[in-house]
Amino acid sequence: MQVISVSTSSRTQFVDVTAQVRAAVKKSGVKSGICVLFVPHTTAAVTINENADPDVTRDMRTEIDKVIPFDDGYAHTEGNSAAHIKSSLVGCDQTLLVEKGEPVLGTWQGVYFCEFDGPRSRKLYVKVIPDPQ
Repeated sequence: MQVISVSTSSRTQFVDVTAQVRAAVKKSGVKSGICVLFVPHTTAAVTINENADPDVTRDMRTEIDKVIPFDDGYAHTEGNSAAHIKSSLVGCDQTLLVEKGEPVLGTWQGVYFCEFDGPRSRKLYVKVIPDPQ
């Protein structure tokens, strides 16, 4: 297993970690298999979406904040209930196929670490599993 360190600078932020995931897959030496991404935080997530136009992630953050506002009379007294909800809805894991030593992504796809309670120092775990022989 490999660990990607992610430092965020905003309360809500999508960090493109595609290059780090590609490097982790390459470092594993696996030519064909799967790559599992896991976020071990209850107020963060990981997703795959377009990485060609930064307006896409900006729009995603804006709409997620509209649907799940930071201040909405939540019972959780720590003040980050919205971040917990967002994390659960987006999800703490993704699975990528690996072929020819590369993660399989569409032409416009990238991998994003999603911060919902920043700024913080975070981790993204990467496990690359080879196909059975």
